Formats: sequence, C-alpha cells, structure tokens
Amino acid sequence: MEVNAANLRSLFTGFRTVFNQAFDGATPTWDQVAMLVQSTTSEEQYPWLGELPGIKEWVGDRVIENLTTHDFTIKNKEFELTVGIKRPRIKDDRYGVYKPVVAEMGRAARMHPDQLVWPLLNGGFTSKCYDNQFFFDIDHPVLDEAGAETSVSNMQAGAGPAWFLLDTTRMIKPLIYQEREPYKFVPLQDDTDNNVFMRNEYVYGVDGRSNAGYGLWQLAFGSKDTLDDTNYEAARAAMTGLKGDYGRPLGITPNLLVVGPTNEGAGRRAVVNTKKANGSDNEWAGTAKLLVVPWLA
Repeated sequence: MEVNAANLRSLFTGFRTVFNQAFDGATPTWDQVAMLVQSTTSEEQYPWLGELPGIKEWVGDRVIENLTTHDFTIKNKEFELTVGIKRPRIKDDRYGVYKPVVAEMGRAARMHPDQLVWPLLNGGFTSKCYDNQFFFDIDHPVLDEAGAETSVSNMQAGAGPAWFLLDTTRMIKPLIYQEREPYKFVPLQDDTDNNVFMRNEYVYGVDGRSNAGYGLWQLAFGSKDTLDDTNYEAARAAMTGLKGDYGRPLGITPNLLVVGPTNEGAGRRAVVNTKKANGSDNEWAGTAKLLVVPWLA
C-alpha cells in the first residue's frame, strides 16, 4: 500500500470499524450489580450513601429525611492499551494480520469495567465502604428502634471460595461503576508524530478514565462458608430481615447468587436444580438467578 495521508485515514477508518464491532459485540456483566455514575471531575463523593428512604403516610407536615452524610469518595483512574505496527508492514499490505489485535482491543475496552467491578466482591471482606467498616462485615452500625447504635452483619465467615447473594432490583446497586471518559480508539500515524519519525512505527491505542467502588452494603451478603442449603437460607434470612435506622424494614429482595468457577456446581445445586441429590424437591430452586463470574476465580 502506498503510504500517504488518504490511505492512512482509510486504514484508521478500517481499524476503527473493527474496534467498534468488537466493542459492540462484547457482553459485560458488571451492570447487573453496579450502577453507572457519569463523573464530571477527577473524583466523586457519595454523601448520600447510608440510607434507603421509604414512603410513609402523609400526616401533618412532611417529614424531611435527613440523609446521613458520609465522606466516601471514588477517584477516577486512567487506563490505556496501546499497540505499535511497523510502517514497512503497512507498505507491504500486511496490515490485515493486525485486525484480530485491534478487535481484541475493542473487546478488552468493553470488558474492562468487569475487571474493575467484580474483584470488589472478593475484596469486600477487607476493604472499607461508606460507614468505615469492611463492605462485608459483622458490625455495620445501625440505630435500633430506640435510637441506640447496634451492629448488623452481612457476612458469613469461613475459609472456602467466596459466594455472594445480592439484591439488584433497585435503581441503587450494591456496587458503583464511575465513568469519567469513555474508552476511545486513537491513532498516531502522521509522519510528524515522534513514533513514526524516530521508530518508523504507527501507534494505535485505546484509553479512558473510570473507576469502581462500593455502594450499599445492605444490598449484598458475602460468605466464605460452604454454599449449601443451610448457609444459603441463613444468607437470605439475614438480608430479608434487615432493618434500617429506627427499626424500619428495608424490604431487601435477594435475587442474584454470584459465584466464582469453583462454586458453580454448588450454585446450581442451591438455586437451579429442582431436585436434591436424594430426590426430594429443592425448595430454594428459582429463588435467585445464578451468575458465574470468571473474574472471581
């Protein structure tokens, strides 16, 4: 191929098409458990985390819900993926062999939020959320009916691979994906670009700014104990019985069981199979959707 401005523009257009097709064809799963927040600065604060407001009968003046202010901040990070193609390869019409690489860049960009969001679950046993407790902890502070502080648990201790029961039925999700700049595909292929002049190389890259963090611990339960009928039932009971400040029921509805690959069989026995190993009915079948997440391996 003759290397000139018009042909280079055409080359980039072709690469961008391949990138976009792969990007659009990938299917991430982060949005099942995290809400998307469009960021407008280098970091975002979430002072409203900590309370799920509820409707009450209107008697007399309105009762204004004073949302507890929490200093919980998610800072955006920069991410990039860059490849170089030697100019002689373009001159010799060998650029077609790079289309799979560009396609993989598109897939990687689309799936990258999964890499940010899903590890938060495994890390939730040792990472703090808005109330300064670990996201999965035995002593989240909540006010009881009399206004006295008490402790609430959203975890089971153990030494096995972790599994998670989540309520994803609300607009607010257990986790947050924060996007400052969407991923974009950009070239450096002009003769005056340093990489072309110094290294005889065209460079193509994808970059963006984003991050992920913890939302409401009330919507998630984490366990490292064995995934079986007894522990699954206990997890559901802990979530559905959860109350907010002053004893107000939160109406938590666990609907998603998230496991890593090593717990897939146990997850299927817990909520997919209609029969138990002994032939009796599985009373928990269908009570939650099973999602197996490779990022939790």
